[in-house]
Amino acid sequence: MAHKVLAKGNEALAEAAIAAGCRGFFGYPITPQTDVAAYMARRMPQVGGVYVQAESEISAINMVMGAAAAGVRALTSSSSPGISLKAETISYLAACDLPAVIINMQRAGPGLGGIQPSQADYFQATKGLAHGDFHLIVLAPYSVQELADFMALAFELADRYRTPVILLGDGMLGQMMEPVVFPPSVESLPEKSWAATGTKGKRPPNIINSLYIQPDELEALVLERFKRYETMKQQEARFEAFLADDAEILITAYGSTARIAKSAVLTCREQGVRVGLFRPITLWPFPDTALRQAAQSANAILCVEMSMGQMLEDVRLALNGAKPVHFLGRTGGMIPTPTEIIETVLRLREGS
Repeated sequence: MAHKVLAKGNEALAEAAIAAGCRGFFGYPITPQTDVAAYMARRMPQVGGVYVQAESEISAINMVMGAAAAGVRALTSSSSPGISLKAETISYLAACDLPAVIINMQRAGPGLGGIQPSQADYFQATKGLAHGDFHLIVLAPYSVQELADFMALAFELADRYRTPVILLGDGMLGQMMEPVVFPPSVESLPEKSWAATGTKGKRPPNIINSLYIQPDELEALVLERFKRYETMKQQEARFEAFLADDAEILITAYGSTARIAKSAVLTCREQGVRVGLFRPITLWPFPDTALRQAAQSANAILCVEMSMGQMLEDVRLALNGAKPVHFLGRTGGMIPTPTEIIETVLRLREGS
């Protein structure tokens, strides 16, 4: 039987990153993810890795870029305002086709906002994190176990597609403690023949670059990248459909809000109300085809978020008017409760 360990979310993902072969962590403290950096400060020297607390979030992400260019599995972690500061270099990572993993344990905003959990960075992660034509894979765990499991997945996808990957959590996930079975350590990493590791006189030099003066050359690179994005859409969209087959009302929620929604679904089922849950696991690529299938039996969709309605737009786009979509959101660090969700479901069922 696998050995379970009681672990805090932030520390579980840090240990799982090490097991996934991460050997470069570059960060800067900000609540509620500072535990990640504190854990890495202790563990990275023990595994022959590099830990640097940079002088700023901007410095940290540029260090990630340097390590990624050298072929290292590199990681940075921050929370909402810190991710905004990293945005320019994330665009450079995408432009240079460099694999890296970025953790965002969201807090309430905009601005400094507050230190309570939030999901108001959905647009930032999936739509407009930085300048230029590009996408990032965005993974949305909803448990401490998934925080651990998705670290290996994030690094694997980053290397496979040569792209940055964002793990989008929130302060609640980062701070909660749950039993975790840690994934086994990765035994071998993929070869990176493109990395800038020095030629030793045996090959032409590899050049990592994002500046192209000739527009036709840049367009060709962007078009090639978007072919990869289409492959990601076809092969990497992930989701969970929970009691959705016969649901008269289908709840859509992701991350920690999906945990709360699942509790509401089970309570509704006990009361004889057919409610299901559709949980996107990849926020980009969004599992729109799967959502359309899951919604076939539903009379109405209820999108629940810790925001003013950001995933709501992707839900509506996916369904394209086929089903009425309603919304329940809390913001500013407030967390929706199972009771609020159940009351909203019952009102929708009654047609009000």
